[in-house]
Amino acid sequence: MSAKQAERAVDVTAEQDEQGAEAPMLPLPSNVMALPSADRREKLRIVEALLFAAPEPLKETELALHFGKDEDVQALLEELQGLYAGRGVNLVRVAGKWAFRTADDLSYLLERQAVAQRRLSRAALETLAIIAYHQPVTRAEIEEIRGVSTSKGTLDVLLETGWVKLRGRRRAPGRPVTYGTTENFLEHFGFEQIQDLPGLRELKGAGLLDSNLPPGFTMPSPDDSEALREDEDPLDDEEGEEPLGADDDDVLVDSEPGMRDN
Repeated sequence: MSAKQAERAVDVTAEQDEQGAEAPMLPLPSNVMALPSADRREKLRIVEALLFAAPEPLKETELALHFGKDEDVQALLEELQGLYAGRGVNLVRVAGKWAFRTADDLSYLLERQAVAQRRLSRAALETLAIIAYHQPVTRAEIEEIRGVSTSKGTLDVLLETGWVKLRGRRRAPGRPVTYGTTENFLEHFGFEQIQDLPGLRELKGAGLLDSNLPPGFTMPSPDDSEALREDEDPLDDEEGEEPLGADDDDVLVDSEPGMRDN
């Protein structure tokens, strides 16, 4: 505070004593940060309660409905996220939404409590990976990439998980259906966006790709945009999910987050 400001503060105090009136507070210097107010703490409590009680992750716009139009909800979420960092429960952002989740390093404590389920077949896992990286993609295109035929049951199972959806129809002979991933896919596997899928370097580092790949081998850039491509037509109004007819080898297995293959 400068000498002039200090002098002004003394004058204001003296004036208050003489008149008995409450003097206005001087503005804080720009290098002094005010402590969090009770009002802000209350807002953090509101956000915390809404997220805790919500059955599904919430968007920032949904949380903003409980505040004034000028409230910086993102800042509140980031502050709350910092408060929960290092705890047994973390505030995370997945698929553009916010939710409380068990800390990754403690997930092993819950594995025994999870309901045991059969796992997806190798064919279903391969098909899911192809859809995630190559979407929008047709069944014929999936078979071309895999090098083997893909049963209708495999695709039906993936539709049943809620991780895969029917997008549209390819503008090609027969108008085949195109497949893509859903928000449930992102939420289950813990991705904020589809672009967070591991790339070539990560897959090789994890031993999921052969180290001796053919020259020129590249990974596609995944894109799950809702907008139809130029070579896609929308689904007919009466079209929803294709009828389920899963093969015995393709039944749903591990749909519980945190479960691991043995």
